Amino acid sequence: MQEDLVVILDRLGNPIGEEEKLAAHQTGLRHLAFSVLLYRIHEGNTQYLLQQRAHYKYHSGDLWSNTCCSHPRPNEKIIKACQRRLVEEMGISAKLNLEDIGQISYRAKFANGLTENELDHVVIAQAEGIEWQLNPDEAQDCRWWSAQDIAQTLESQPETFSAWFRLVFDKAEQHLNKPD
Repeated sequence: MQEDLVVILDRLGNPIGEEEKLAAHQTGLRHLAFSVLLYRIHEGNTQYLLQQRAHYKYHSGDLWSNTCCSHPRPNEKIIKACQRRLVEEMGISAKLNLEDIGQISYRAKFANGLTENELDHVVIAQAEGIEWQLNPDEAQDCRWWSAQDIAQTLESQPETFSAWFRLVFDKAEQHLNKPD
């Protein structure tokens, strides 16, 4: 099934094949991914919609992370994949102006032997007044966090967040706070 496949990349980020998702994580193959981070401006401050990953996820359960993340299917465009996963994970079907603001690359090994080795597109969108209905297989909680609260918690309790979240947050903050 195509939905169980990830796009394998060479060291330069070029697609070189496909692999079953679990096998790619077991062997640490570099693959294509995306992380969506929705934000709003509330009382003059930027807030981000974070999810707490479901307890029994195959890795990083119970940790806070960006709004949603996943892997595009082979031949699936990043923005289309983001729209699909916002519905599947968060029940967010609102039409959002999703913007791919660039990529991060990271590698993280987990206690259960799995490895994330991703070239991760960071995608953001302003999302005022949206509603969500969490998929309990994906997320156990969701709430708006101020940028200041995120930064403070990353400093004092970094283990609260997924391995990739700091990179995603920093990329979004740099993009949203760049001079005009």
